[in-house]
Amino acid sequence: MTIKPYHNSELSKKVQVKEMFDNISGSYDLLNHLLSFNIDSIWRKNAIRRLAEFRPSTVLDIAAGTADFAIAAGKIHPHRIIGIDISEKMLKVGEKKIQKKGLSSIIKLQRADSEKMPFANNTFDAAIVGFGVRNFENLNLGLSETFRVLNPGGTFVVLEFSLPKRLFFRHLYFFYLTVILPLIGRVVSNDSRAYSYLPESVREFPCGEDFIALLKKAGFTGCEFFEQTFGIATIYLCHKPDNTELTQ
Repeated sequence: MTIKPYHNSELSKKVQVKEMFDNISGSYDLLNHLLSFNIDSIWRKNAIRRLAEFRPSTVLDIAAGTADFAIAAGKIHPHRIIGIDISEKMLKVGEKKIQKKGLSSIIKLQRADSEKMPFANNTFDAAIVGFGVRNFENLNLGLSETFRVLNPGGTFVVLEFSLPKRLFFRHLYFFYLTVILPLIGRVVSNDSRAYSYLPESVREFPCGEDFIALLKKAGFTGCEFFEQTFGIATIYLCHKPDNTELTQ
């Protein structure tokens, strides 16, 4: 069963996800950092640190949202970063942050679908996605599209929530996700379902070795994963083979 934000809606997951993020765009950053105790910024830094060794010149930030991951990637000084998302309101928040940090010459945001990207084959040296793959309507298609637009030898870095292996931390984590987080989310955001959808989607997402298997199925090689903060989140790192050539 595919988990969708709104149980009583017949709309597709993609449309519902767009609607959800449009609804919470104004409070997203505040809640994101508050509810994670700002640990999410450390996870992003760790992910970008792993990407830095490959020195990408062009980076694609998929499901860029309010551009936190794109801004973090700017620290490794690529020539160009393009962020895409289906939520225009999230991108508008991101644009303001990029302008404030003086990164407009490097980072460009545009509305686009991660499962049907408006880019030619073999375009980017690297692709990143932070807390976005859970929201893909078709996960396999999203991964295949990412593979397509990467240059041969390109690097793909994913940061996503996962399930702690130790039962104590898992129970504590889910108490926070299912009780505390939705309560605060309902008070602060304009969408009562957004922060109930989060734990539901985390439970469903194929983390760890299961996600590695999907990356390999999409064609990626050298796949590794690195658990963060007791396994609450995981960084995945993989590559498009050097000998892969795609033409249009």
